[in-house]
Parts: sequence; C-alpha cells; structure tokens
Amino acid sequence: MKVLILAAGLGKRMKSKYPKVVHKILGKPMINWVVDLGKKFGEVGVVVGHKAEIVKSYLPLDVKTYLQEPQLGTGHAVMCAKQFITAGDDILILYGDVPLLKPETIEKLAQTHARAKADVTVLTFIADDPTGYGRIIRNGEKIRIVEHKDANEEQLKIKEVNSGIYVFSGKFLLENLDKLSNNNAQGEYYLTDLVEMASKVETVLLDDPVQVSGVNDRVQLAQLESVAKERILKELMLSGVTVVDPASTFVGPDVKIGIDTIIHPFTILEGNITIGEDCEIGPYTRIKDSTIGNNVKIMRSEVEGAIIENNVSVGPFARLREGTVLKEKVKIGNFVETKKSVIGKNSKAQHLTYLGDATIGEDVNIGAGTITCNYDGYKKYPTSIGDGAFIGSNSSLVAPVKIGKGAIVGAGSVITEDVPDDALALGRARQVIKDNWAKMKREAMENANHKE
Repeated sequence: MKVLILAAGLGKRMKSKYPKVVHKILGKPMINWVVDLGKKFGEVGVVVGHKAEIVKSYLPLDVKTYLQEPQLGTGHAVMCAKQFITAGDDILILYGDVPLLKPETIEKLAQTHARAKADVTVLTFIADDPTGYGRIIRNGEKIRIVEHKDANEEQLKIKEVNSGIYVFSGKFLLENLDKLSNNNAQGEYYLTDLVEMASKVETVLLDDPVQVSGVNDRVQLAQLESVAKERILKELMLSGVTVVDPASTFVGPDVKIGIDTIIHPFTILEGNITIGEDCEIGPYTRIKDSTIGNNVKIMRSEVEGAIIENNVSVGPFARLREGTVLKEKVKIGNFVETKKSVIGKNSKAQHLTYLGDATIGEDVNIGAGTITCNYDGYKKYPTSIGDGAFIGSNSSLVAPVKIGKGAIVGAGSVITEDVPDDALALGRARQVIKDNWAKMKREAMENANHKE
C-alpha cells in the first residue's frame, strides 16, 4: 500500500503566517504525526500547496512531495500526485491536519478493502451533529457521498458521514481520476465523486470519531492536544510509569519511558526521548531530544540534545545544551550550564558554572563560579581537564587550555596556559593589605561632611 497525505490547504482560520499543518501538538508538527502513521503502512507522498517550502522543510527526506497550485479540492490534489499512484498498489488517503488516527483503524480499513477487493473503501462515522460533513447515501450495494452544501433536505437528516479517509485501488484511481468534474457549488474537484463511479464500495464504521477530528483553528488545535496528551499519559501509566499530575504533564508521542520512573508535575517531554527505569523527572523540567539512563534525577532544569548515563543527578536550575554527555554518577547542580561537553564518571559541577566545548575526566571537582572561556568573539576553543583534577571556585579557564591529571587550580585564578599533571596553578594578583586604610578613609569623609 502507498499513502498519500493531502496537506496543501491555506488554513485561514488559524490566522497564522505559517501553514496549518506545521502547527504542533505536544511539540510535534501535525504533518509529522500523519507521516509517521503513514510510514507504518507503506511509501508516503505528500501533496503540498500553501507555503509549500515551509511544509517540505518539516518532512523526512524519503517523503515525496507534489505541488497543488492552485488548490481546487481534494480530487484535484490527488490529480496533482498522479505519478505517485501505481496500478498494482492500494492508495490510502490521509490529511495533514487530522493527526490522531490510530494504526489499528487504518489496519482495519486496509484489511476490509483487501478482503472485498473493493475499488474504494470509505471510513465513516455517526455524527451527532453532521453539519458540514458529506452524507453517506446508500442505494442497495451502491454508495455515494453528497457534500453538505449540495445535499437536499432529506439527505441532510442522515447522520452517517464521510471521514474523508479512503483506501482506493490504484488501478481504479488511474482509470477514473480524469473523469472528475468541477460542476458543483464550489467549482472544485471532489474526491467523493469517485465513490459514486466505483462498482465495488466498502465502508468501515468508526466508533471513535475523535480520531478523524481535523484542525481548523487554534481552539481545535488545543482540543486535539488535550486528547493526545490523555492518550499518551494513560498508556505510560498502564505500562508502569508514575505520572503524579497528568493535568500538568506534557509528553510527546516519540517519548519512551522505563518502568518505575516518576514524572513530577509541570514537566514537558518532547521530541525523541528515551528515559530509563527508576528515574525522577521534574518538577518544572523540560527535556527535548535526549537519551537518559536508569536512576537519573533531573529537577527544575532544561535539557536538550543531551546524553545522560546511569545514576546521574541534575539540578535544580541546570541547563544542559546540545552535545552534553554526562557519564555515570556525574552531579550537575544549581545554575550550571553545559554545552558540547563530555563530563567523566563521578565528576561534579555543583554550582554557578559554565562548561562549554569541554572534555572533563573522571573524579573531577569543578568549584562554584568556574567558567570555561571558550569564545574569543570569532571562534570556539576547547578546554580539557584531566582525571582527578580540582578546579577552585571562581576560576576562569581561558581556552584553548589543558588542565593535567590530579592538578589543582587555586580559587579565583585566571588560567591561560596549560597546567601539568599534579601541579598547582595560581593565576591571580598578589594580595595587598594597607593597615588602617579603611578607617582613615572614613574619617576623611566625615571631616569633609562637617566642613560642608
């Protein structure tokens, strides 16, 4: 089977300068929800139109795109992708703004179509309020779909409606696409007209209509995000993850979490994330596109593009940026920021520290206020700290620089040259004490004030 996703629409009601289908649900663009679903069933093609280049920038490289310009209806969209259709394959039609379809629904639709050897199989549902939907009109074995705006008074009473999701025989599509006409109220080419042309039509009745809910405005976007969030959190909890407060927890569809991990309130997990077992995440934590081992604690922190091994603690108020690797038993404390840095086993940076473009060995202690000065205004430079080194508080390591194994950097130092193994490095001005200077200064100021 091939999967063709229609995603060319303008989406006026979103009132956005961005195409509707790139708006996100739980941190993931709607179009990518649909593409990932489609990839479970076969090769994917996407029909693009409004701001096509933006939509294409979100798509995987192996997804083919077809331009629909101007946009003249769903039938016209499929015409624009005619070269994607092959006679020997079934064609599943999906929509870029209908992100919550379940794989089992598509599986049932595809199986029904294959068993019946149908020209087309339509996914339908019963709508309490069918306003705006195409009605399913049955006449013996024949079925046709009448759009709401073209329906008569009797047809408007029908509550079985078209979801817009179909499986077509590729052979049938190729033989009949060019027969579509735009002789209707909107002057568009309706994909629904193909149903009436078909000799063999099957339907599958969906008992969970929310799956085919589309997004037309930001209110509906929020409503579908709420449904998606509830689904994901329920699945996680049933699989052995504790979610302390589902109402304040947001977990994306590509997040995997091990058993006995606890997700505390006000946590956001988005992108491709793997979290191991027995972890504690949150509260007030955001993680994106990261890999986290077992028994890791991350509290009140931001993590993006990081790899965190087992038994690590992070936070509160830490920021781990892209390229951070924390080896086993590392401790990253409050107001510590890391970027493109590898921090070795058992090492610690507990307070007020910036580690950028750094390679840090095992059992290293980074004192409070330490900075790797990695940028000279033009280029970034590396810092290397050997195993067992001790960096005193309020030190500045001016890259490129290497601190040897077992070396000690005295507190308050500015280090501009490499430090050998086991050496002591001091890079600060000599302390000067002037006895009674402060007292004499105060007395002079007081005398001056009396004279005024």
